[in-house]
Amino acid sequence: VATVCNHKGGTGKTTSALGLAAALGLSGRRVLLIDLDPQAFLSRALGAKDPDARHSSLALFDEETRLGALRTRSMSGFDLLPAHGRLTRRMRRLNKPTDVLWTRETIERGREALDAGDDPAAADEGETYDVLLFDTAAAVTVYSLNALVASDQVVIPVTPEYQPVVGAEQTYRTIQTVQSRLNPGLAEPHFLLTQVDGRKRAHKRYQRYLREQYGERVLESIIRTSSALARTPEDGTTVFDYAPQARGARDYANATDEWVARVEAARSKQKPVPAGAAEAGDAGGNPQAPPRGSAASGATLAGSLD
Repeated sequence: VATVCNHKGGTGKTTSALGLAAALGLSGRRVLLIDLDPQAFLSRALGAKDPDARHSSLALFDEETRLGALRTRSMSGFDLLPAHGRLTRRMRRLNKPTDVLWTRETIERGREALDAGDDPAAADEGETYDVLLFDTAAAVTVYSLNALVASDQVVIPVTPEYQPVVGAEQTYRTIQTVQSRLNPGLAEPHFLLTQVDGRKRAHKRYQRYLREQYGERVLESIIRTSSALARTPEDGTTVFDYAPQARGARDYANATDEWVARVEAARSKQKPVPAGAAEAGDAGGNPQAPPRGSAASGATLAGSLD
């Protein structure tokens, strides 16, 4: 179970959730992409508008729900559990400390039902997934906390610029709090550099900073700027369908391979070997603080997947 998050918007978070889900699906894994963003950018980008509330991510906050009983939408290489417009209204009522546990408990109920043989129809229909992947809002909300509490891996997309880097480090501090108080099984996150323009000096500088500060937690593979990634067909297709040779598709394929390799290597206590890493630009340097100001200093990041 993995979450894609960054408290700063505009970092390619939703694009990354979509790219990772599609690439994992192409590798033969059964993937469920869950939209927990009340603004539903991901769902709209995939053409999943106005879903039935009973079969949307809103249903994860019903104590009777089992994940395997939900009707998901089939996309190109993965399934989607779309967001519902009532998530915003429901969020006002989710104000107890235990309300961060809803999603984890829903997932666990589904697993227990399958393990006990109580839901053979779900098993027969293939309602078990190799990967659950959450897309969350660019903020700390009860929904993003639900995703982190339910996950064992995190990917933090970050554009190599000042504000996105500060947002990524704030996100890491949130992850540290979740690890210490709510989910000790949550692994250190991985940074994924997005929207990288190798011509910009600032991008090279912030890449150096992140790699110096966070080392192997920053994926070697990067997502370069690509016009193909800016398209939103709204028909359930992804860049792997309409532009499979574009560098955006190649970059997400490489980043996904490397991420999976690192997660598997961490589990087997072996040193990972980057898989097909794209050119990462300058990775040297020795900065001791973010290149601009000091608001982002003192944090750390990393990630994992189930």
